Amino acid sequence: MNIMLYRIVVVSVCLFFATTSCVYGQTNDLPVKRADSGSYENFKINNRIDSYVIAQLKANGIPPSETCTDAVFVRRVYLDALGTLPTPAETRQFLSDQNPGKRVNLIDLLLERREFADYQALKWGDLLRIKAEFPSNLWPQAAQGYDRWVRQNMLLNTPYDQFVRQLLTAGGSNFHVPPVNFYRAFQERGPRQIAENIALVFMGIRLNSKDFTEEQILGMAAFFAKTGYKNTDEWKEEIVYFNEQGKLVDKKTNLPVKPTPLNGKPMDIPPDKDPRTVFAEWLISPANPWFAKNAVNRVWGRLAGRGISDVDNMNLSAGACRSPELLAYLEQELIANKYDIKHIYRLILNSNTYQLSSKNNSLNAADDSGFSHYRIRRIDAEPLIDAICQITGTTETYSSNIPEPYTFLPDGNRAITLADGSIDSPFLELFGRPPRNTSYESERNNTPSWLQAQHLLNSSHIQRKIEPGPVIRKLITDKKGNPYIINELYLLILSRFPTEAEKSIALNYMNSPKRKQNEATYDLAWALINSKEFILKH
Repeated sequence: MNIMLYRIVVVSVCLFFATTSCVYGQTNDLPVKRADSGSYENFKINNRIDSYVIAQLKANGIPPSETCTDAVFVRRVYLDALGTLPTPAETRQFLSDQNPGKRVNLIDLLLERREFADYQALKWGDLLRIKAEFPSNLWPQAAQGYDRWVRQNMLLNTPYDQFVRQLLTAGGSNFHVPPVNFYRAFQERGPRQIAENIALVFMGIRLNSKDFTEEQILGMAAFFAKTGYKNTDEWKEEIVYFNEQGKLVDKKTNLPVKPTPLNGKPMDIPPDKDPRTVFAEWLISPANPWFAKNAVNRVWGRLAGRGISDVDNMNLSAGACRSPELLAYLEQELIANKYDIKHIYRLILNSNTYQLSSKNNSLNAADDSGFSHYRIRRIDAEPLIDAICQITGTTETYSSNIPEPYTFLPDGNRAITLADGSIDSPFLELFGRPPRNTSYESERNNTPSWLQAQHLLNSSHIQRKIEPGPVIRKLITDKKGNPYIINELYLLILSRFPTEAEKSIALNYMNSPKRKQNEATYDLAWALINSKEFILKH
């Protein structure tokens, strides 16, 4: 099927978009007509998260949406937890399960899967700027080792405080001690730049903003004045070490600056002790008002579509934080459970707040700051191309212009497992993969664009996946009839069965004597892949 036929299909399948695609604010989860009002009484309290949320919604006079359907939930939780679509078999099994606790059971299973660790490693790769070349200049060997170290910690579910302590206190060769690369991923490696990055990643604050004085910034930077760098005879290898002679001098007073934690007092650290170890202990202390809050706020932001406070500029004041009580509760849960991040994921995923429909009611449509409904947003670039490959049974070829350790990655690599931000992919760049130039989560751009729509609609890249793809081709060669093909395509692409209306439209289209079965099947697959219901998380 050529590109011109694809354009013709736009007209032919317009009725599909009326039934299969979701728009911002409504999905197939509920009838297209918006409900007149919500209901506080029907809101289930699954855990304490829900108690905080419903109390705030009542106080603001905003009723919550209904709980989402099983079909919506299974797709949503796979994408949010794993960055992966459920297979048709997994969807069938979940939808047919009559156990009232099946959502709890599914969440427990997903959190133990390899893909959960892979997806977390991808997110950490963004924050830690794991990238071989400019601006990080980690070099391929170090970037690969750094990614493996992060991924292994995610697989082992290393307590979050231990993970951060290892990053901040690491020393040695960037080739042989992977967390050392944390201190190399900056264009400028001065104490101030290090302190600002650490404050952003692990405290969620912008140290260089007007919220902090120059004296506070210098006090934080002084903890890293003795962080030294030196080269070795090995090309591109670098040693990060404790430099006892290092110091930070205040240009105004011409005096050495004492290491001083935010809102704390200057510290007298023995000259033979690495100040980074002192800083790490202060940072991960339960008494630190930023550390644990930032961690749970990032998790909430990834699952709910926005943080309880701004993820890239956390403000703990009541006016800026959407729910200080909820944030404090999750912080205490993280500390009480020995910094088990997976425990926070489990709490949030099991909450009815997370499981609310994305369909608005007439009274919460304008709620842009609360959590009265699930926030619709586009699937991340990496899970999106992985989903298209899964649907079609095809692979992507990823390459790097950097000649070591190899130029082309083996076929079959999933995008969420890519270690190095320098690996080329026109699709990932088009769909907003972050360049890893900074540690801001907002560097990832999930805003849908016309160019993205054109790529999915008209590109030979997608066409070559649909037509030769063994998964869709097998549906045709199995010769089980059009009703079977329609059911399977909906399960494969949208993770649900078609409605009777959708099935009727599809059958009329596929049974037309003007069309061959293989072309009609490709058309239907193409239409569903281009539906907003597929492209968006809802």
